Amino acid sequence: MKIFRLGISTLLLCVALPAPAAESTAKIALTRAAAIVSPAAYLDYARELTMHALALIGVNYKFGSNSPEAGFDCSGLVSHVFQEVAGIVLPRNSQSMSKVGEKIAPADLQPGDLVFFNTRRQAFSHVGIYIGEERFVHAPRRGREVEVGDMQDSYWKKHFNGARRVVASD
Repeated sequence: MKIFRLGISTLLLCVALPAPAAESTAKIALTRAAAIVSPAAYLDYARELTMHALALIGVNYKFGSNSPEAGFDCSGLVSHVFQEVAGIVLPRNSQSMSKVGEKIAPADLQPGDLVFFNTRRQAFSHVGIYIGEERFVHAPRRGREVEVGDMQDSYWKKHFNGARRVVASD
C-alpha cells in the first residue's frame, strides 16, 4: 500500500464537495463536449478528475499505453482520466496537449489543470494532472508507477513548462 501526504484543502476538495444538481443527459453531453461548464459543475469536474487520477496511483508505467490494465505513460494517464470523467478526448501526446485549453499562470492553478514539464530536453515532454497544494498525479517513467509529485521538489520546479485548463467555467 502506498502512502502519500495530501493537504487538508485537497482532501476537502476530493471528499466534501456536494454533487452537482441533476441535469439532463443532453445538457451534460453538450457541456462536456464544449469543455465549458457552470462554476458548480466545474467544481464537480475538478473533484472527479482529481479522485479518478488518485485512484490510479500504483498502476505501472507503460510507454504508449493508456489503460489501467496495460499501464500508462504520462499522456496516456491524462487522456484516460479526461475521457473517463469528462468525456473529453485529448490529443495523445503531451506536446499536443500543451496547446489545448486556456493557458494558466502557476499562481492560478486549480485541481484538474494540466501541468507540463521539460523532462527530455524538450518543452512539454511530460504532463500530469494538478490536484492542489503544489501536487500533481503523473506516470513518471519506465520502472515506476503512477504517483503524486510535488511541484516544490527542485527537479519539478526546474523543469516546469506551464499549465493549461481544459475544462473551464463559464
